[in-house]
Amino acid sequence: QVQLVESGGGLVQAGGSLRLACSTSGRTLTSYTMAWFRQAPGKEREFVAGINWNAEDINYTESVKGRFTISRDLTKNTMYLQMIGLKPEDTAVYYCAASLFRIIRTGPAPYVHWGQGTQVTVSS
Repeated sequence: QVQLVESGGGLVQAGGSLRLACSTSGRTLTSYTMAWFRQAPGKEREFVAGINWNAEDINYTESVKGRFTISRDLTKNTMYLQMIGLKPEDTAVYYCAASLFRIIRTGPAPYVHWGQGTQVTVSS
């Protein structure tokens, strides 16, 4: 049974920073493509950033480029999302997800494992 557990969310003022972590257990996910999605109230779940198994391929949604950095530590089975310059529009529940596709997909359907989410709230 694969489990993904997010941590690091919280309340921060606009311009502040947070670092999210996604730890995995139950099976090594070193060959999986990993991604962060987010979902704000009343909105669809959207792709934020993705990273392939060896970190040679990384993709960000346009609105977070230059502010967010995705990374993964295969030795710790953990993925991270460093967020700086946070804006109120970044407020959402952030989810980590894992996919068997080698190419980073920006839609949620290919991702077979999901965490429970961590709330990020950015105040203005």
